[in-house]
Amino acid sequence: MLVNGARQAGKSTLTRLMADRRPGTVIRLLDDVATFRAAHDDPVGFVDHDRLMVIDEIQLAPELLRAIKVSVDLDPRPGRFLLTGSSRVLALRSLPDALPGRMEVIELWPFSQGEIDGGPDRFIDAAFQHGADIEHSSQSRRRDYLDRIVAGGFPEAVRRAPRRRAAFFDSYISTLIERDVLEIASIERRGDLLKLLALLAGRAGSLLVPAALAGASGIPRTTLVRYLELLSTVFLIKSIPAWSSGQTKRAVGTPKLSFVDTGTACHLIGQDAVRLGEPGGAGGPMLENFVVMELARQLTWSEERGRLYHYRTKDQLEVDAVIETPDGRVIAVEVKAGATVRTGDLAGLRNLAGHLGDKFVAGYVMYTGQQTLSFGGKIKAIPVDALWLLAP
Repeated sequence: MLVNGARQAGKSTLTRLMADRRPGTVIRLLDDVATFRAAHDDPVGFVDHDRLMVIDEIQLAPELLRAIKVSVDLDPRPGRFLLTGSSRVLALRSLPDALPGRMEVIELWPFSQGEIDGGPDRFIDAAFQHGADIEHSSQSRRRDYLDRIVAGGFPEAVRRAPRRRAAFFDSYISTLIERDVLEIASIERRGDLLKLLALLAGRAGSLLVPAALAGASGIPRTTLVRYLELLSTVFLIKSIPAWSSGQTKRAVGTPKLSFVDTGTACHLIGQDAVRLGEPGGAGGPMLENFVVMELARQLTWSEERGRLYHYRTKDQLEVDAVIETPDGRVIAVEVKAGATVRTGDLAGLRNLAGHLGDKFVAGYVMYTGQQTLSFGGKIKAIPVDALWLLAP
């Protein structure tokens, strides 16, 4: 099994907790110089062990995967190897054709809000089960959400005070570029990549159009597309595909840009909770990014299987998040940073509902108010913290 995910998301901590429950487990840390040399010099001997072996940061020595393949082929008992990686290991340029199809991959995200607070984190299941019958009241206010947005979900960032948190993000971004990205591809001009990161953070929640980004950054389009792929590979950004069906010919097919962690994005644009909330601040786009990524996290454990999309028409009607199950049922979420919901805020949801008919389970405007409000037609406004406080 491979636990794959962003650096500092807690992969090593999780795998060590699992190892503690299995007597005889051996833990190999490839960050250690001597361990790394042993893996490089004798990969077959390195993985020779009868019980569980945990190998941390497998992307540092991808040649081990071929030795693991041979070991697994000779002894196919499940649960013999537990690997971690800080980049999408299957995308490594040096990956041997070894384990694809032979290992299960689990992506570990930064903390969700439910994990931070001990909430149920079951909004998706509740929405598909109860539809427009959901009711939720909240004590949270807009500033409470902004504080959560700038903290993000990395365990180390969450536990730090704001001033020390900035130092964490500086170190995190530097390590990501200097180490993880360079493990995957050669970068000629690192300054361009840092420049692009700041530009992307300022456009979180916007359509991901490489030609426009190339023009704004001065980076050639082909190079920029490669950089976007790299930033996705190291779990920094995520592309949200557009939703469409045969009935929605006027839907726009361009994906949307999201940052996996809003704390990182806020640091890149230099905005704290106070600045986000000011006129001209990035509170609206960052709240949208925050909600979309909480939904993405929940989809990794929800009982309802579904895929995450956004919806936008050529007439500029849009819905920030659309979750569709394999049988075609849909819930939709529009995000508003204000504490008041207006008729215009419902236009995208109503348009989508009209196209879907009975397949439309419910639409929600998630806002910073404190009460649930009904607008008819399976559409409700609900407080944002319903995301992590509701359960079926």
